[in-house]
Amino acid sequence: MKKLAVFVDVQNIYYTVKQHYGCHFNYSALWRQLEQGLDEPYEIVLANAYAIARNDLRQQVFQQILRDIGFEVKLKPYIQRADGSAKGDWDVGITIDVMDAVAGRELQIDRVVLLSGDGDFDLLLKRIKQGHGVNSTVYAVSALTATSLIDAATEFRPIEESLLLR
Repeated sequence: MKKLAVFVDVQNIYYTVKQHYGCHFNYSALWRQLEQGLDEPYEIVLANAYAIARNDLRQQVFQQILRDIGFEVKLKPYIQRADGSAKGDWDVGITIDVMDAVAGRELQIDRVVLLSGDGDFDLLLKRIKQGHGVNSTVYAVSALTATSLIDAATEFRPIEESLLLR
């Protein structure tokens, strides 16, 4: 069976789904969809969800739900700057983890699933395809996804009704 690695930009998915649909993303439905297979059956051998630690009880409950589904939750501290702006970006961390996963011999990843609409990941998807022969599937809100990311992915799957919590 082919091997699948999943990487979720939690902040990106949260804000784009909330903005476009006014609800939340259904991670359990995603997991079931991935287990059933994309274009063919896959085994999920790695699943990381990248989030911001804000010491908020609701977020801690949500993060535990992700763990219970099967995700490893990676947290980065929320940084509030003196000017009132905030920082909490996982782009570099996700990129490093994807590259490690596809380059590593132990997992032998055949496909990367990325949940994000961030165009900064387009170069990453091109690199894993060209340099490692690894295909990619992107899940994101179509209207809020960079065209360059859609073009770089082997497959784009829009987040629609079946993946929403209403």
